[in-house]
Amino acid sequence: MGLHRVLEPAGVLPQAAWRLDASPQIAPNEVRIRVQRLNLDAASFRQLSEKHGGDGEKVRAEVLEIVSTRGKMQNPVTGSGGMLIGTVDEVGRRSPLGLRAGDRVATLVSLTLTPLTVTDGLARWDGRSEQVPCDGYAILFARSIAAVLPADLHPELSLAVLDVCGAPALTARVVEGYVAGRAREGDARPVSVAVIGGAGKSGSLSLAAARRAGAGRTVGVVPVDAERDALAAAGVADVVAVADARDPVALSTAVTSALAAPADVTVVCVDVPGCEHGAVLATADGGTVVFFSMATSFAAAALGAEGLAADVTMLVGNGYVPGHAEFALDLLRAEPGVRRLFEARLAAD
Repeated sequence: MGLHRVLEPAGVLPQAAWRLDASPQIAPNEVRIRVQRLNLDAASFRQLSEKHGGDGEKVRAEVLEIVSTRGKMQNPVTGSGGMLIGTVDEVGRRSPLGLRAGDRVATLVSLTLTPLTVTDGLARWDGRSEQVPCDGYAILFARSIAAVLPADLHPELSLAVLDVCGAPALTARVVEGYVAGRAREGDARPVSVAVIGGAGKSGSLSLAAARRAGAGRTVGVVPVDAERDALAAAGVADVVAVADARDPVALSTAVTSALAAPADVTVVCVDVPGCEHGAVLATADGGTVVFFSMATSFAAAALGAEGLAADVTMLVGNGYVPGHAEFALDLLRAEPGVRRLFEARLAAD
């Protein structure tokens, strides 16, 4: 679990630690990765960019300071980090991860718990995109997760997909549960799914996953007309609605109008705070809200649902479902519209 890498405070796991030991010498059950690219999570990058007014040099300087101070990349405001790709440099003799030196891999665990050292000063990064060219090294523990990069996809595209691969896998699991439950009960009503932030990485994959899992009707909610047009062209949502997810009544109205009723399952994939109450309002009694955004205030979600007398189950997407990497990559290959959204985002970055 990497407890031996925790420098302070004592007694916590690496994710909760303020500072980690990122030295390159590995223990027998560790793996050292030569880092090639970081992918900052969307909430963290947005916070840093807004804090510095879009000044890429200042964003780059703060990321360097965080990594050098903490021995990992963990935004002190959002608490989140991201993930990385690189090449396996050395494998400890007792590592259970099944990796070999020379494998190109993506880490499927957060940078908030991954010991990390940057050796190039992020000289090739302008501070204006989530993907960060980087030279350095990182350490994986025995309980870490990594995926060997597929040969048929560009590494940057794989990185973008694997960064959010937990979202579609959990969405599929939740929707499949609803579909199976209604079948057992002889309930012919189709399962409806709303994805807030449907044109983004996790949102578009979650829409595709919901459809594959048997959702009868889906709505993707986006904040602006340009995203509406892009998501409609992708063809992964039955309906695309425009609404500010921070406006609870507007969001609820948009979802209810699109589906003719509140959603059975609402998936929150936005990278801005303040979307909790709208997601609860948009969800039917007995329904489920899945929060995948690191900008979520879970206190606001719980207390807001209580204050609204909303009988909803709320799930925290923890980023891990068995088989999530293969599932997400398969969705990308099978859904040309989703792939176009990803490639357009990478081109814009």
